[in-house]
Amino acid sequence: MAAPAPTSPHAGPRAGLVREALRLTFRRIIRVYFRAIESTGNVPAEDTRGRLFVSNHVNALVDPILVLTSAPCAISPIGKSTLWNIPGLRWLLDAVDAVPIVRKRDDPGKPAGSNEEVFDRIADSLAGGQNILIFPEGVSHNEPRLLEPKTGAARMLARAAARGGRGLTFQAVALEFDERDVFRSRCLLLYGPVHRVDELASRGDALVTAITERVRDDLSELLVEGATWPERLLIARVAEMLASDTGDRSLARWNSIGRQVEAAQRALRGVDEATVVEVAASIDRYYALLAREGLVDAQLAEASPSSGQAARALGLLLVLPLSLLGIALYALPYPLPRLVARRSATSGDEVSTLKLGAGLLVHPLWAAALITAACLTLPWPFALAAALLVLTSPFAALALLDVSPEIRRSFRLFARRGALDDLRAARREALDHIHAVRARLGM
Repeated sequence: MAAPAPTSPHAGPRAGLVREALRLTFRRIIRVYFRAIESTGNVPAEDTRGRLFVSNHVNALVDPILVLTSAPCAISPIGKSTLWNIPGLRWLLDAVDAVPIVRKRDDPGKPAGSNEEVFDRIADSLAGGQNILIFPEGVSHNEPRLLEPKTGAARMLARAAARGGRGLTFQAVALEFDERDVFRSRCLLLYGPVHRVDELASRGDALVTAITERVRDDLSELLVEGATWPERLLIARVAEMLASDTGDRSLARWNSIGRQVEAAQRALRGVDEATVVEVAASIDRYYALLAREGLVDAQLAEASPSSGQAARALGLLLVLPLSLLGIALYALPYPLPRLVARRSATSGDEVSTLKLGAGLLVHPLWAAALITAACLTLPWPFALAAALLVLTSPFAALALLDVSPEIRRSFRLFARRGALDDLRAARREALDHIHAVRARLGM
């Protein structure tokens, strides 16, 4: 199939205004979907130009939206050409100067070299100062570790350098999620080191190889990975327990500890499997007890609520009537995106995208229907007040929904406070195993 031509990044001020309006709109939307979005590392400056951003790809269309709306500088994404066939999406892709690539899996009959024109266009854009986002794994996936990056990103950058591009750079952006397919979960963007192409003493194929290896190493260094999902889960749980004991439960802190735990896992793999099995057994036992009691590790690690939690509780109490109204008004459409995702998703990496897309359709239509009904049945002052409640109450409801699991767990902890000796003992035993391994490895 023929790839549609992307919109020029220099199409004029009007196109720039449309693009910025879309970026701000989707920034708001994505911050509704995720409860918290953290950014850390070498965050690019607003005036960054001529940079190729490379990212891991585990959450379909949500991944580029996160990078494009969180980065301070303007970035144009590269996407599979089949996205341009989705009604309504083509206009959005063109508005942000997205560049289509025809993949072999989407068009098995495509001739060799069919993407050369696109590669030339991207190289010219990079050489001209445009920033580009690409996912070098080539496909969104549901694996516990990075897939081997393809060479396309490096070839585009090497071609841009060969065409006279100066000051070209590339940078990894790792995406971590605590529960990537869960509404109101958290995500983390980790910006890796910035590399200058002209500082790599290579040309031609050697430059492509050097860039590809640096991309793979940077992304692997930033991500918490596991050879298998059970191994990744073990690493994540150890990192969670250690982070809980520091009092910092941000994803950035979890990621930092998790990478150390991953290094320890690699050091023990094939050398002392018995220790790994012993540690895993103690952690599995502890988390099984946690699940049985309906609690989370942070509750066993903290002694008392922080002042920030108290202030948040007071704020929620003040808006409680508005929160309850929002829950009542949106009780019917709220589960629909989850139902759509459950029935339509063919893999785990599609769930968030389907939920987000369905939510963008269902909730505005429902709000419009409620406002229309108010305008048809109420005098205009009351209709205006009703419209304001329809538009504001769901955000208050989200705040209440965010803390409702924590509230339920707090009640469980209070009700079971006299019967948690086994749970605390299991946590101490697991931590003793963890600290013994850390001491042995000098970590």
